[in-house]
Amino acid sequence: MTKIDPTMHDWAAVERVIVFDGLCNWCNAWVNFTMARDRGRFHFATLQSDKGQELLKLLGLPAQEFETFVLLERGQVFTKSTATLRIARQLSGCWPVFALFVLVPRPLRDILYDYVSRHRYRLMGTAQACRVPSATERDRFI
Repeated sequence: MTKIDPTMHDWAAVERVIVFDGLCNWCNAWVNFTMARDRGRFHFATLQSDKGQELLKLLGLPAQEFETFVLLERGQVFTKSTATLRIARQLSGCWPVFALFVLVPRPLRDILYDYVSRHRYRLMGTAQACRVPSATERDRFI
Protein backbone atom coordinates (compact mmCIF):
# COMPACT_ATOMS: atom_id res chain seq x y z
CA MET A 1 0.00 0.00 0.00
CA THR A 2 1.23 3.46 -0.89
CA LYS A 3 0.29 6.67 0.85
CA ILE A 4 0.55 10.03 -0.85
CA ASP A 5 0.78 13.40 0.76
CA PRO A 6 -2.18 15.70 -0.04
CA THR A 7 0.31 18.39 -1.03
CA MET A 8 1.63 16.11 -3.81
CA HIS A 9 -1.72 15.63 -5.57
CA ASP A 10 -5.07 17.41 -5.27
CA TRP A 11 -7.11 14.22 -5.08
CA ALA A 12 -5.16 12.85 -2.11
CA ALA A 13 -7.17 15.15 0.15
CA VAL A 14 -10.53 13.78 -1.08
CA GLU A 15 -11.82 11.02 1.18
CA ARG A 16 -12.55 8.41 -1.54
CA VAL A 17 -11.79 8.71 -5.26
CA ILE A 18 -12.01 5.95 -7.87
CA VAL A 19 -9.81 6.81 -10.85
CA PHE A 20 -10.76 4.68 -13.85
CA ASP A 21 -10.23 4.22 -17.59
CA GLY A 22 -12.88 6.54 -19.03
CA LEU A 23 -12.81 4.85 -22.45
CA CYS A 24 -13.35 1.33 -21.12
CA ASN A 25 -16.97 0.16 -21.25
CA TRP A 26 -16.23 -2.44 -18.53
CA CYS A 27 -14.85 0.29 -16.27
CA ASN A 28 -17.81 2.58 -16.98
CA ALA A 29 -20.19 -0.28 -16.12
CA TRP A 30 -18.28 -0.76 -12.84
CA VAL A 31 -18.64 2.96 -12.09
CA ASN A 32 -22.40 2.79 -12.78
CA PHE A 33 -22.69 -0.30 -10.57
CA THR A 34 -20.75 1.38 -7.77
CA MET A 35 -22.69 4.66 -7.95
CA ALA A 36 -25.96 2.74 -7.66
CA ARG A 37 -24.80 1.07 -4.43
CA ASP A 38 -22.22 3.26 -2.67
CA ARG A 39 -24.54 5.64 -0.80
CA GLY A 40 -22.61 8.62 -2.21
CA ARG A 41 -19.30 7.64 -0.59
CA PHE A 42 -17.11 7.75 -3.68
CA HIS A 43 -16.05 10.41 -6.14
CA PHE A 44 -14.83 9.48 -9.62
CA ALA A 45 -12.26 10.68 -12.12
CA THR A 46 -10.70 9.34 -15.30
CA LEU A 47 -7.14 8.20 -15.77
CA GLN A 48 -7.08 10.11 -19.07
CA SER A 49 -7.60 13.50 -17.39
CA ASP A 50 -4.62 15.76 -16.72
CA LYS A 51 -4.84 15.06 -12.97
CA GLY A 52 -5.26 11.34 -13.68
CA GLN A 53 -2.09 11.33 -15.78
CA GLU A 54 -0.30 13.27 -13.05
CA LEU A 55 -1.41 10.69 -10.48
CA LEU A 56 -0.22 7.76 -12.61
CA LYS A 57 3.20 9.37 -13.01
CA LEU A 58 3.40 10.10 -9.27
CA LEU A 59 2.63 6.42 -8.55
CA GLY A 60 4.99 5.09 -11.24
CA LEU A 61 2.12 3.46 -13.16
CA PRO A 62 1.88 3.37 -16.97
CA ALA A 63 0.31 6.57 -18.30
CA GLN A 64 -1.10 5.04 -21.51
CA GLU A 65 -1.73 1.36 -20.79
CA PHE A 66 -4.39 1.43 -18.10
CA GLU A 67 -3.87 -1.97 -16.47
CA THR A 68 -5.69 -1.04 -13.29
CA PHE A 69 -7.90 1.52 -11.75
CA VAL A 70 -6.80 3.43 -8.67
CA LEU A 71 -8.65 3.86 -5.39
CA LEU A 72 -7.48 6.80 -3.31
CA GLU A 73 -8.86 6.42 0.19
CA ARG A 74 -7.81 9.02 2.75
CA GLY A 75 -4.46 9.44 1.00
CA GLN A 76 -3.83 5.70 0.72
CA VAL A 77 -3.48 4.19 -2.74
CA PHE A 78 -4.98 0.82 -3.68
CA THR A 79 -4.98 -0.90 -7.06
CA LYS A 80 -6.21 -4.09 -8.73
CA SER A 81 -8.09 -6.65 -6.62
CA THR A 82 -7.38 -4.88 -3.35
CA ALA A 83 -9.07 -1.71 -4.63
CA THR A 84 -12.02 -3.73 -5.91
CA LEU A 85 -12.52 -5.49 -2.58
CA ARG A 86 -12.18 -2.27 -0.57
CA ILE A 87 -14.91 -0.74 -2.71
CA ALA A 88 -17.15 -3.83 -2.44
CA ARG A 89 -16.87 -3.62 1.34
CA GLN A 90 -18.54 -0.19 1.25
CA LEU A 91 -21.46 -1.01 -1.07
CA SER A 92 -25.05 -1.63 -0.04
CA GLY A 93 -26.72 -5.02 -0.27
CA CYS A 94 -24.79 -8.28 -0.12
CA TRP A 95 -21.69 -6.92 -1.90
CA PRO A 96 -19.62 -6.42 1.29
CA VAL A 97 -19.47 -10.22 1.60
CA PHE A 98 -17.07 -10.23 -1.36
CA ALA A 99 -14.59 -8.31 0.77
CA LEU A 100 -13.84 -11.64 2.46
CA PHE A 101 -11.78 -12.50 -0.63
CA VAL A 102 -9.14 -10.25 0.91
CA LEU A 103 -8.20 -13.42 2.82
CA VAL A 104 -6.96 -14.90 -0.47
CA PRO A 105 -3.32 -13.90 -1.00
CA ARG A 106 -3.08 -10.81 -3.18
CA PRO A 107 -0.90 -12.43 -5.89
CA LEU A 108 -3.59 -15.05 -6.47
CA ARG A 109 -6.40 -12.48 -6.54
CA ASP A 110 -4.44 -10.27 -8.91
CA ILE A 111 -4.01 -13.14 -11.40
CA LEU A 112 -7.77 -13.08 -11.98
CA TYR A 113 -7.83 -9.27 -11.95
CA ASP A 114 -5.01 -9.11 -14.53
CA TYR A 115 -6.79 -11.61 -16.80
CA VAL A 116 -9.99 -9.57 -16.84
CA SER A 117 -8.00 -6.34 -17.24
CA ARG A 118 -6.13 -7.70 -20.27
CA HIS A 119 -9.36 -8.79 -21.99
CA ARG A 120 -11.79 -6.05 -20.89
CA TYR A 121 -11.77 -4.18 -24.21
CA ARG A 122 -12.49 -7.39 -26.09
CA LEU A 123 -15.21 -8.38 -23.63
CA MET A 124 -17.03 -5.04 -23.39
CA GLY A 125 -15.48 -2.73 -26.00
CA THR A 126 -14.35 0.87 -25.75
CA ALA A 127 -16.04 4.23 -26.03
CA GLN A 128 -15.05 6.88 -28.58
CA ALA A 129 -14.54 9.48 -25.84
CA CYS A 130 -14.24 9.56 -22.08
CA ARG A 131 -17.41 9.29 -20.08
CA VAL A 132 -19.30 12.53 -19.60
CA PRO A 133 -21.26 12.49 -16.34
CA SER A 134 -24.96 13.24 -16.48
CA ALA A 135 -26.34 16.30 -14.71
CA THR A 136 -27.30 14.18 -11.70
CA GLU A 137 -23.83 12.56 -11.56
CA ARG A 138 -21.78 15.72 -12.08
CA ASP A 139 -21.17 16.41 -8.38
CA ARG A 140 -19.67 12.92 -7.99
CA PHE A 141 -16.97 13.51 -10.63
CA ILE A 142 -13.82 15.56 -10.08
